[in-house]
Amino acid sequence: MSISIVLADDEVLLRKALASLLPLEGEISVLAEAEDGAQAVTAVLEHHPDVLVIDLEMPGTDGLEAVARLQQQVPDQAILMLTRHARPGVLRRALKLGVRGFVSKSAEPEHIAEVIGALHAGKRWIDPDVSALAVVDDCPLTEREIDVLRETSQGYSVADIAARLHLAEGTVRNYLSHAMQKTQTRTRHDAARYARERDWL
Repeated sequence: MSISIVLADDEVLLRKALASLLPLEGEISVLAEAEDGAQAVTAVLEHHPDVLVIDLEMPGTDGLEAVARLQQQVPDQAILMLTRHARPGVLRRALKLGVRGFVSKSAEPEHIAEVIGALHAGKRWIDPDVSALAVVDDCPLTEREIDVLRETSQGYSVADIAARLHLAEGTVRNYLSHAMQKTQTRTRHDAARYARERDWL
């Protein structure tokens, strides 16, 4: 039985290589390719693949944002996320969004094909090196504090963050204030930079 996938990655060479090699490793057919998260969402809604294979970090709409959009429209979509370095906060957020598979981008196509098969069968799969990184988590920030710092690092104002996260502006300021206290920084941008340097975002 063939397993259909949509393949999303902004690195053209890697995406093309996987699109060529994965069908050789098993009964896998590539229905569409995407170079960013927005295209991935469109492709999934159009083609209804068994599994979405998506890169975590892409310009514009990244992998997590694409997954968040899909969760609202296709909550049962099987998703395999590829990453070079899984930050603890990112892994937690991805799992909360329903991602069932996490694999290093350096993995062999044969291994990626194996994981695709496992996800299609309803199983979870997190590579040991990825899960080991997630266990080592000394982040003092709450999920909401991480959310507002992530939005800050992308250049959004307090008003924009409030609108994007469906929060009151005062609530956003409170989260930012707490985050600045915990990181011992003077501005929200410094706090966001501090958190990103420690792979908390």
